[in-house]
Amino acid sequence: MTDRSDGLLSADLGIIARDIGSLLLMEAGLMSFSVAVALGFGEFHAALGFLIAGGVTAAIGGFANRRFADAPNPRMKHGMVIAAGGWLTVAAFGALPLFLAAWLTPPAVMDSFVPAAADAASWEPVAVGGTTTVSSLAYFRDPLHAFFESMSGWTGSGLTMAIHEPSLPRAVQWWRSFIQWVGGVGVIVLTVSILSRPGSGSYALYQSEAREEKIHPSVVSTVRTVWKLVVGYTLLAFATLFAAVRASESAYAESLSVGETAWQALNHAMTGLTTGGFSVTDNSIATYNSALVEAALLPIMVLGAIAFPVHYVVLRDRRVRELVDDLQTRWLLLLFGAGIAVLSIQNVLSVPATAGAFSTGSFLPVSALSLDAAQTDAIRDSTFQWVSALSCTGFQSAPIGRWVAGAKVLVVGAMVLGGAAGSTVGGIKIVRGYTVARGIVWQFSRVFLPKNAVVTARIGDRTLDRETMEREFGEAAIVTLLWLLALAVGSLVLVNVAGPEFTYADALFEVASAQGNVGLSTGITGPSMPPLAEGMFLFNMWIGRLEIIPVLVFLRAGIWGLNP
Repeated sequence: MTDRSDGLLSADLGIIARDIGSLLLMEAGLMSFSVAVALGFGEFHAALGFLIAGGVTAAIGGFANRRFADAPNPRMKHGMVIAAGGWLTVAAFGALPLFLAAWLTPPAVMDSFVPAAADAASWEPVAVGGTTTVSSLAYFRDPLHAFFESMSGWTGSGLTMAIHEPSLPRAVQWWRSFIQWVGGVGVIVLTVSILSRPGSGSYALYQSEAREEKIHPSVVSTVRTVWKLVVGYTLLAFATLFAAVRASESAYAESLSVGETAWQALNHAMTGLTTGGFSVTDNSIATYNSALVEAALLPIMVLGAIAFPVHYVVLRDRRVRELVDDLQTRWLLLLFGAGIAVLSIQNVLSVPATAGAFSTGSFLPVSALSLDAAQTDAIRDSTFQWVSALSCTGFQSAPIGRWVAGAKVLVVGAMVLGGAAGSTVGGIKIVRGYTVARGIVWQFSRVFLPKNAVVTARIGDRTLDRETMEREFGEAAIVTLLWLLALAVGSLVLVNVAGPEFTYADALFEVASAQGNVGLSTGITGPSMPPLAEGMFLFNMWIGRLEIIPVLVFLRAGIWGLNP
């Protein structure tokens, strides 16, 4: 009996180690590409950091992949452990370039990354050895901060330890955007596409990453089509943002060179389309102070929140009506409209009670609906922040920490729900929220039916029998309950360690942002936050990206193994 158990354990570990090794090899390739980016900008210390990190990652990943090359294809239980363990491992190794670049770069060189036009006199200096620097690169000398940044990037969360992003080397700015671009689509999706592994093993990995819908019967074909869509949309988003920034009349936008405009447009296109939210400006999108730039980002964020199969049908068949016919997209668009209206009303009414939350200089050439400048700015901010929250992008154009609690809680609702399953968003997902709501109504209506009645339910274009509806309702309810339980526990922990200046609404907002993989912040997240809260956020971002169940399977497998 013992020999058989040991054999099963060895086979299971071999499958898991081989596939996580493949993920690390993929990540090493991304690091190697980033070496070229660093060299292109003349950042030799950062280049060395990426080179060493890539070498270490490739060595460990290659050893695991080759040592267990003959392991069988993964089944669903392996797929979930590989997904959870893979995301954790990729985030851990993804921190190496940040950590090494920070330690290999001398303080004087760090200072050279600070833009000449920046008001660095007001920045808080960071101790580095016997001197100080105002470059945020120094924060990544703390391994916890580097791990946090990497996890936030790979999971598409967007919360950051870099207080002043422009003071980072270009290579580090690129790495943050690059891992959000890749992580938004999915590490395992990318690896399946590269490895072209046919059969049920690839579907087990694809499913375990909280993905169900396939564009083609073949998973490999599906993920390659997804990547074609992402690359095409990214190029379109880049061109749109570049034009918007160049056309903007804000003082900041006009101060940018063509090259700097292109760099910012590229990074924001990558992190906006994949709903990641990392920025290369000092105050996210608020830096531009431009309604035009915000308007250009709105459709980019919306595109990222729509399921890839819907994009494929619309583009292939020229069938725009699919945006209305598809259950999730229809509700997504309705929620965008309704949420903007409700949040705008809330913020317009709260203007007198929120000093400094909204601009008193109107961005419109004429008065609108008898509203003053602060009220029109409240509508503008509400529109952008609602779309950013529901799409789980996390770009920030307003000081949300100064909003009233009611407005923060409304945004929490958007971050908890998220956009469509099958897209790049976090949160519970619209289809799961709809299934839970529909299931509650369905369970209630059954009370009034005779016992021998044939009970069915409709979800979108599907008609479900009683057994199927009970199964889908149960699965959706379990994930939703676990998600909300983690949110409640996390917010209670955070409100007790964050400091007296933050309310429970702030704590709830911050945890929802981390667990929903959003990135909006009321000001709690940063290098000065308590290590307990920072470590907790690592866990929140991890479980949020994988929708909890794979992480629970991973933890159970670590304690009791994979046998029933």
